[in-house]
Amino acid sequence: MDIFSKIAAGEIPSYKVAENDEFYAFLDINPLVKGHTLVIPRREVDYFFDMEDDELARYQQFAKRVAAAIKQAFPCRKVAQVVLGLEVAHAHIHLIPMQTEADADFRREKLKLSEEEFKEIAAKIQAAL
Repeated sequence: MDIFSKIAAGEIPSYKVAENDEFYAFLDINPLVKGHTLVIPRREVDYFFDMEDDELARYQQFAKRVAAAIKQAFPCRKVAQVVLGLEVAHAHIHLIPMQTEADADFRREKLKLSEEEFKEIAAKIQAAL
Protein backbone atom coordinates (compact mmCIF):
# COMPACT_ATOMS: atom_id res chain seq x y z
CA MET A 1 0.00 0.00 0.00
CA ASP A 2 1.47 3.36 -1.03
CA ILE A 3 1.51 6.53 1.09
CA PHE A 4 -1.57 8.06 -0.55
CA SER A 5 -3.57 4.85 -0.07
CA LYS A 6 -2.56 4.87 3.59
CA ILE A 7 -3.71 8.49 3.87
CA ALA A 8 -7.09 7.70 2.25
CA ALA A 9 -7.49 4.68 4.55
CA GLY A 10 -6.84 6.83 7.62
CA GLU A 11 -3.60 5.02 8.50
CA ILE A 12 -1.64 8.26 8.07
CA PRO A 13 -3.23 11.50 9.32
CA SER A 14 -4.31 14.11 6.79
CA TYR A 15 -6.37 17.26 6.59
CA LYS A 16 -9.36 15.80 4.74
CA VAL A 17 -11.38 18.10 2.53
CA ALA A 18 -13.78 15.64 0.83
CA GLU A 19 -14.25 11.97 0.12
CA ASN A 20 -16.51 9.36 -1.38
CA ASP A 21 -16.14 5.64 -2.09
CA GLU A 22 -13.78 6.25 -5.03
CA PHE A 23 -11.87 9.45 -4.32
CA TYR A 24 -10.25 11.36 -1.48
CA ALA A 25 -9.22 15.03 -1.28
CA PHE A 26 -6.84 16.41 1.35
CA LEU A 27 -4.60 19.42 1.88
CA ASP A 28 -1.07 19.28 0.50
CA ILE A 29 1.26 19.41 3.51
CA ASN A 30 3.75 21.46 1.45
CA PRO A 31 1.33 23.94 -0.10
CA LEU A 32 2.19 26.58 -2.65
CA VAL A 33 -0.73 28.71 -1.41
CA LYS A 34 -3.49 28.33 1.17
CA GLY A 35 -6.10 25.90 -0.13
CA HIS A 36 -3.64 23.78 -2.17
CA THR A 37 -5.39 20.40 -2.22
CA LEU A 38 -4.58 16.93 -3.55
CA VAL A 39 -7.27 14.72 -5.06
CA ILE A 40 -6.56 11.01 -5.41
CA PRO A 41 -8.40 7.89 -6.49
CA ARG A 42 -8.69 5.37 -3.68
CA ARG A 43 -7.70 2.67 -6.17
CA GLU A 44 -3.95 2.45 -6.55
CA VAL A 45 -3.09 3.55 -10.05
CA ASP A 46 0.23 5.17 -10.85
CA TYR A 47 -0.49 7.03 -14.07
CA PHE A 48 -3.44 9.38 -14.45
CA PHE A 49 -4.06 8.28 -18.04
CA ASP A 50 -4.07 4.58 -17.12
CA MET A 51 -7.47 5.10 -15.51
CA GLU A 52 -10.53 3.80 -17.36
CA ASP A 53 -12.50 6.51 -19.18
CA ASP A 54 -15.57 6.29 -16.93
CA GLU A 55 -13.42 6.34 -13.77
CA LEU A 56 -11.45 9.30 -15.10
CA ALA A 57 -14.69 11.16 -15.81
CA ARG A 58 -15.93 10.56 -12.24
CA TYR A 59 -12.52 11.61 -10.91
CA GLN A 60 -12.73 14.91 -12.79
CA GLN A 61 -16.31 15.47 -11.60
CA PHE A 62 -15.22 14.92 -8.00
CA ALA A 63 -12.22 17.26 -8.48
CA LYS A 64 -14.52 19.86 -10.07
CA ARG A 65 -16.73 19.91 -6.94
CA VAL A 66 -13.66 20.31 -4.72
CA ALA A 67 -12.26 23.06 -6.99
CA ALA A 68 -15.54 24.98 -6.77
CA ALA A 69 -15.41 24.77 -2.96
CA ILE A 70 -11.78 25.93 -2.95
CA LYS A 71 -12.68 28.91 -5.16
CA GLN A 72 -15.51 29.85 -2.81
CA ALA A 73 -13.38 29.41 0.32
CA PHE A 74 -10.34 31.19 -1.13
CA PRO A 75 -11.54 33.71 -3.72
CA CYS A 76 -9.17 33.58 -6.66
CA ARG A 77 -9.15 34.09 -10.42
CA LYS A 78 -9.06 30.35 -11.11
CA VAL A 79 -8.22 27.05 -9.47
CA ALA A 80 -5.35 25.43 -11.35
CA GLN A 81 -5.41 21.70 -11.96
CA VAL A 82 -1.91 20.26 -12.18
CA VAL A 83 -1.07 16.61 -12.81
CA LEU A 84 2.61 15.86 -12.24
CA GLY A 85 2.85 12.56 -10.42
CA LEU A 86 6.53 11.68 -10.40
CA GLU A 87 7.14 12.10 -6.67
CA VAL A 88 4.46 9.59 -5.57
CA ALA A 89 3.51 6.56 -7.67
CA HIS A 90 -0.22 7.17 -7.22
CA ALA A 91 -2.31 9.30 -9.59
CA HIS A 92 -3.11 12.67 -8.06
CA ILE A 93 -4.38 16.08 -9.02
CA HIS A 94 -3.11 19.28 -7.42
CA LEU A 95 -5.86 21.91 -7.10
CA ILE A 96 -4.25 25.30 -6.49
CA PRO A 97 -6.12 28.57 -6.00
CA MET A 98 -4.34 31.17 -8.09
CA GLN A 99 -4.35 34.86 -8.74
CA THR A 100 -1.45 34.54 -11.19
CA GLU A 101 0.27 31.59 -12.85
CA ALA A 102 3.18 32.08 -10.44
CA ASP A 103 0.92 30.67 -7.71
CA ALA A 104 1.20 27.26 -9.43
CA ASP A 105 5.00 27.34 -9.78
CA PHE A 106 6.31 24.27 -7.95
CA ARG A 107 9.84 25.73 -7.82
CA ARG A 108 8.75 28.46 -5.42
CA GLU A 109 9.13 28.21 -1.67
CA LYS A 110 6.34 26.25 0.02
CA LEU A 111 4.26 27.73 2.83
CA LYS A 112 4.98 26.70 6.41
CA LEU A 113 1.59 26.39 8.10
CA SER A 114 0.69 25.40 11.63
CA GLU A 115 -1.63 22.51 12.44
CA GLU A 116 -4.27 25.05 13.42
CA GLU A 117 -3.95 26.82 10.06
CA PHE A 118 -4.31 23.51 8.19
CA LYS A 119 -7.42 22.66 10.21
CA GLU A 120 -8.94 26.09 9.51
CA ILE A 121 -8.24 25.79 5.78
CA ALA A 122 -9.75 22.29 5.57
CA ALA A 123 -12.83 23.40 7.53
CA LYS A 124 -13.28 26.42 5.27
CA ILE A 125 -13.24 24.24 2.12
CA GLN A 126 -15.50 21.61 3.71
CA ALA A 127 -18.02 24.33 4.61
CA ALA A 128 -18.10 25.43 0.96
CA LEU A 129 -18.90 21.93 -0.33
